[in-house]
Amino acid sequence: MTALHWLFDRGRSNLGAMQTRAGHLSRPFGKLYYEVTGSGPPIVFAHGLGGTHLSWWQQVAHFAPNHTCVTFAHRGFVPSSPVEGAPHPDDFPGDLAALLDELALEKPVLVGQSMGGWTCMDYALASPGKVARLVMACTTGTLDFTQAGGDIAAKLAAWQARVDETLPRWRQAGIHPGGGEAFAKRSPDLAELYKSFDRLNAGLDKETVRRRIWDARKRPPSDVATLDCPVLFLSGADDLVIPPAGVEAVAAYARQGRFVSIPDAGHSAYFEHAGLFNAELERFIAGLSG
Repeated sequence: MTALHWLFDRGRSNLGAMQTRAGHLSRPFGKLYYEVTGSGPPIVFAHGLGGTHLSWWQQVAHFAPNHTCVTFAHRGFVPSSPVEGAPHPDDFPGDLAALLDELALEKPVLVGQSMGGWTCMDYALASPGKVARLVMACTTGTLDFTQAGGDIAAKLAAWQARVDETLPRWRQAGIHPGGGEAFAKRSPDLAELYKSFDRLNAGLDKETVRRRIWDARKRPPSDVATLDCPVLFLSGADDLVIPPAGVEAVAAYARQGRFVSIPDAGHSAYFEHAGLFNAELERFIAGLSG
């Protein structure tokens, strides 16, 4: 057994005899891979550019005893079918819609991490009445935070200066930007697992995908006010991939929105500080405000 499998099994140990059902959904591009674990009100998790369906192991272990937990691999991400060239984020919401139909899931909670926020936000905006609650983890999806008012330009400039100073040093040290330096020092085993998940998609043209999702982030922040479901925006306080100030600025436009900053966390708070992330998600699902 590899270290990766041992860590994954350790995280799922409290699931006991609960079984995971895997499946492949036929789509125009090929097969969309998914897994279903647990029973109860559904939670659907959409991974980021550096992740896979496996990335949610700490959330599945926590929520599956009381919820139907669905994870899936976006098109082009293993073990879903590859896409010639690279997948386009415009196609992600349609894949999610087809998956929800296939599994007959009504009004799920959607949790989108980074790139997964493009999937979940656009699905929610296009599907009034079909989402119970929406969680945007270290992301604003297609909502463009640069269009937010106030002093957002100054905050983004300060954040970018920190990015420009820090990321070259991280690259030289082999530190993944999706985690960060504090994560690598605090939990080297989890940081290595995170990088292992990322390497599963080493054959994917991630730079093209990254450029496409950035280009697709053009909706005005005010679009979030049209949602008919509560929205929780979570951000790692030290995120150097998507600016926390931008996430907070977009959250302010939501009619039923809330912003939570997770301290000492980078771009993948759900992975770095799963206990804190899961507690916030659990409170949000229960409908509590604080």
